Amino acid sequence: MPKIPIITKMNIKPKHTPLMVLGTSSGAGKTLIATAICRYLKRKGEKPLPFKGQNMSNNAWVDTQGREMAYSQALQAWSAGLEPSAEMNPVLLKPKGDCTSEVIHLGKSVGTTNAISYYDDWFNSGWEAIKQGLILLTTNEKDGRLIIEGAGSPVEVNLQHKDLTNLKLAKFLNANCILVADIERGGVFAQIIGTLALMKPEEKRLIKGIIINRFRGDKELFETGVTWIEKETRIPVLGVLPWLKEIFPPEDSLDLLESKQVNRNAEIQIAIIKLPRISNFSDLDPFWGDPGIHIKWIEPEGDLGTPDVLIIPGSKQTIKDLEILNKSGMINQINYYAKNGGSIFGICGGLQMLGKSLEDPHRQESINVLSSSHCKGMNLLPIRTIFGEIKQITQKEEIVSWPKEKKVNGFEMHYGTSNLIDNKSFDIISLFKNSSLGWVIEKKDKSFIGGTYLHGIFENNEWRLEWINKVRQKKGLKELSLSHENYNERRERLLDLLADSFEKNITIDKLIENI
Repeated sequence: MPKIPIITKMNIKPKHTPLMVLGTSSGAGKTLIATAICRYLKRKGEKPLPFKGQNMSNNAWVDTQGREMAYSQALQAWSAGLEPSAEMNPVLLKPKGDCTSEVIHLGKSVGTTNAISYYDDWFNSGWEAIKQGLILLTTNEKDGRLIIEGAGSPVEVNLQHKDLTNLKLAKFLNANCILVADIERGGVFAQIIGTLALMKPEEKRLIKGIIINRFRGDKELFETGVTWIEKETRIPVLGVLPWLKEIFPPEDSLDLLESKQVNRNAEIQIAIIKLPRISNFSDLDPFWGDPGIHIKWIEPEGDLGTPDVLIIPGSKQTIKDLEILNKSGMINQINYYAKNGGSIFGICGGLQMLGKSLEDPHRQESINVLSSSHCKGMNLLPIRTIFGEIKQITQKEEIVSWPKEKKVNGFEMHYGTSNLIDNKSFDIISLFKNSSLGWVIEKKDKSFIGGTYLHGIFENNEWRLEWINKVRQKKGLKELSLSHENYNERRERLLDLLADSFEKNITIDKLIENI
């Protein structure tokens, strides 16, 4: 096996041997377990460094240097007590539809690829980006231990020779690997045995432990299963992690749909359009777990109904998703809802859809040459959006002027620029001072139509509660106190609960003890 350049160069001692979390499949629980390990090691006085060589997700975060990274690695950074940075996710693929993706290297967009040519065109540069990310991360945090998350299954035989982020990386770093299997899906024994059988001997020897994830019921019933796995694999089972009851931000939109929030005593219903190419749905995380709110997901072909407020989230392909909403008849439902006192709020792509027109001369948002580069919006806000060639990516601290003046934080991540047009027939106000980050129309019946480019705006606790109070006010409900639990505090509490469960059920001390 080749030498490890970064470890040799940095002279990292054996006690800093990286830990890597692999899974028997996509959705096995790698993200959450890596997140738990970060908080667990932080408690023990270590400095965990979250890392995922390559991620595919439209749920992104912008770091302090204005660079994109997957939200899941940002979450792991917060769990580790660190500021998120793009080095933690050096390769990010953002699906655009029709088997194409935007390619992000070390936080910056470097091109577009289709699935069939990705490995031929981007493998070498992607591997260099991963190595550079490792060097930057470990140089900045010399005392840290890499906590690496794999992607999907590590033994997809048709892709294994070009897999950037699983066993190639494990061998490069000589990492101690943990294999996670999801018992909820069934077939857990076959998952484990099959995965190990498809590994080469030098790969299998890196697997130091197995975790059984999402177990329901009495764990004593699985003791014979644990014994069998250890006997057949000669690899220790590190523990059995129960199904976590706490609602937690999921990694992708499929899991998001499966996260059902049923608050029978909720006073407010928020409907969210499930766009086919939804992006940055982490914007909505602050609503999860709020006992006063019921979340209702609406498919484009579904029935909108009469929610208390409708949110149109971001989209990776705004024009294409707008076309789908038009063909399905959802736009007609939204316009009817708005005319009859419904409140609507759009975020980024959702804001753009609410406008009068969208123009894409450089085809940044139109999916291909057959798609229209100009289309009509919903005409609920008097704005015109033009998509440029340069993506605007930056963290922001702004003064919001509605519902009340507050200082808020968030980030921009979009190509389009929107401007007010024909404002004579609209009573519209800028949502922010000295900025074109959003607008709102507040009607006499106390409903509102508005939106913003600022991702993460609902994470600002006081502003979110003021926004919710606008909805409650129209419904004749008592306003909420601004002393409600802060979202960041709630996120920290959830991370601690996750780490508590991990610490109670999983033992990894032998993988991290000094040698």
